[in-house]
Amino acid sequence: MNTNRRDFLTMAAAAGGAVVLPGIARAQSPGVTATEIRIGNTTPLSGPAAAWSSGAIVFKNYLQMINDRGGINGRKLAVLQMDDGYSPPKTVEVTRKLVEQDEVLLMAATTGTPTSISVRAYLNQKKVPQLFVGSGAASWADDIQKFPWSLGFQPLFSDEGRETALYVMKHKPGAKISVCYQNDDAGKDFLRGLKAGLNAAGASKQLVNESTHEVSDPTVDSQVISAQGSGADVFMLFGSPKATAQGIRKAGEIGWKPQIFVNGNATSVKSVMEPAGLDRAKGVMAAAFMKDPNDPRWADDKGMLEWKAFMDKYSPAQARDNLATYGTLSAQLLVQVLTQCGNDLSRENIIRQTANLDMDLPLLLPGLRVKTSATERHPLRSMRFQQFDGAGWKVLL
Repeated sequence: MNTNRRDFLTMAAAAGGAVVLPGIARAQSPGVTATEIRIGNTTPLSGPAAAWSSGAIVFKNYLQMINDRGGINGRKLAVLQMDDGYSPPKTVEVTRKLVEQDEVLLMAATTGTPTSISVRAYLNQKKVPQLFVGSGAASWADDIQKFPWSLGFQPLFSDEGRETALYVMKHKPGAKISVCYQNDDAGKDFLRGLKAGLNAAGASKQLVNESTHEVSDPTVDSQVISAQGSGADVFMLFGSPKATAQGIRKAGEIGWKPQIFVNGNATSVKSVMEPAGLDRAKGVMAAAFMKDPNDPRWADDKGMLEWKAFMDKYSPAQARDNLATYGTLSAQLLVQVLTQCGNDLSRENIIRQTANLDMDLPLLLPGLRVKTSATERHPLRSMRFQQFDGAGWKVLL
């Protein structure tokens, strides 16, 4: 379905105002009644990655706005959100509860790579849609034939790594690069893409230092000190908001001033840049695909203004940052899929509709568009580079 550019509130109204009448879905699935659709979500509401839960909370709050506008095709959306502490065993436990006891129709916008992958085989065996996972691991696109019930959303971490390498080689061709990445599939995907980009530029020897960290590590101080000692003048931090903030702060504390790149999921001003120190974070770069709410460039943008009005009313406790916009985009995608399903809310039709998206969402950067097909089901692959100026992010157009 081709969705032309629509403003934020028009999209919400379109979902609530669909003319398909409620009733028993043509092919009834668990989690669907004449008046309700049950949606499962897992996120780290506690633990070392709790900052990431902000997006999932906004996701849930956006769907509450949809309910207040009439729901989707007459049905209200019941979001059952569970805390997994960013621990895969806990994710398995709470996901099984959501599927087998609460009988959700689908899982959506779950947070994290290791957690979401831990339940992927189970959900596919049960034929439960796992939609718009909060992870850019390449596996969501590479293994879609093996796991057809699972779908990512954001640009892939491997794409991000490759594009970052090519950007550095274009703008700083003699760079010596150090990378500190999270020791999981997401971090390894970024490293793989980084090395592929450097190899394509004939610069594989310019990666002079590699280190890893765990989500549970108390600090990344030793990794930063090692990176400085390698002589690197470009430092790539790929990890959680907490680890990213620590890395930027430590580099400043020891007087090391490389060009720092961080991953696109750790760009929150509130959760990353402020804890790192705004002065220390000035000049940090990242790949991006969303408009940043703190960038004055979008101060008069219609979609951003309407989004901020939504946040004021429905999610006042959450920071206005990229985690919140990410949660909103995930919710908008889910609303579009369910709206396209009409009254056929079978799990099979939900998956069919994910391969039929063509959307220009108000919070995406200009020139970026969600487009899927039977042969390219991953919603978004492109991104732009941005730089932190000490107050907000500036897209390098």
